[in-house]
Amino acid sequence: MRLKIIKQRGLWWSISAAIVLAGMVAMGISWTRSDIGAPLRPSLDFVGGTRLQLEQDCSQPNNCDRAIDLAAVRGVMATQGLANSSIQIVGERGNALSIRTKDLDVSERTQLQTALEEEIGEFDPSKTQIDTVGPTLGRQLFTSGLLALLVAFGGITVYLTWRFQLDYAFFAFAALFHDVFVTLGVFSMLGLALGLEVDSLFVVALLTIIGFSVNDTVVIYDRVRETIKLHPDQHIDQVVDDAVNQTLTRSINTTLTTLLPLLSIFLFGGETLKYFALALIVGFISGAYSSIFIASTLLAWWRESTGQAILASAVTAEQPDGLTSSDEA
Repeated sequence: MRLKIIKQRGLWWSISAAIVLAGMVAMGISWTRSDIGAPLRPSLDFVGGTRLQLEQDCSQPNNCDRAIDLAAVRGVMATQGLANSSIQIVGERGNALSIRTKDLDVSERTQLQTALEEEIGEFDPSKTQIDTVGPTLGRQLFTSGLLALLVAFGGITVYLTWRFQLDYAFFAFAALFHDVFVTLGVFSMLGLALGLEVDSLFVVALLTIIGFSVNDTVVIYDRVRETIKLHPDQHIDQVVDDAVNQTLTRSINTTLTTLLPLLSIFLFGGETLKYFALALIVGFISGAYSSIFIASTLLAWWRESTGQAILASAVTAEQPDGLTSSDEA
């Protein structure tokens, strides 16, 4: 089976545009929400504060007969002066709480937990989790994560410019930006729908996605450059179609073999790694898609728009003495 990459590029671009636009809308909504105030729902790693995870003790008679009432929990939080806290009902039976609030000391946490137990029943001490992160450390983690992403983007752009040419580097960068934005958009939508938070592992996932995506793009671009050198009289559309189809099996196999362990981690790896694996799954699928359908087609479109669709013709036009060269791709 041979894919018509260039012929259907409008379809590929439309799919990407729709996904990115949906993500941008979700991030805009998240930013306007008072309980989020950011494009994605940040965890304690970034904003600081205290998170309490409490689960009802079902060994007590009638303690787990019904799901926790969110309104009742909000009422208790308000009486404790914590009305602006983020509250989620979790657990399959809705008998567990995840509360993110301002930094609380030991006495304040004890007072809050006692008030909640009086309202909704006793909690299981063995399943109680309390995490506290100072706001200063949260800001440092956010700043360091953002700096790491910017350095990675810059380094990859410089390398691709040196390794190939500026237009190759620019469209590879566009593909990387696409992959990051798709992942951000998906997690923003999950934050709105499911209350999913992003932590420092999410930044690690984004850096990994960038490396994976550029690897696939480099393979395709390298084949494009080799084909142009061998056939400088061939139209860029044909060159890109051939390059993508020649590397397609490799790209698919690499992606599938990477996704299999990630799916295992997502399904069986526990809560700590579950959403880290999900971010990688989304990013790797997006990376394979953008390398095949976005980076390659954008390069072909640009070369055609700038009169470089056929390298031999472009070089001849630039050299009136009739000398030609196929050294540049």
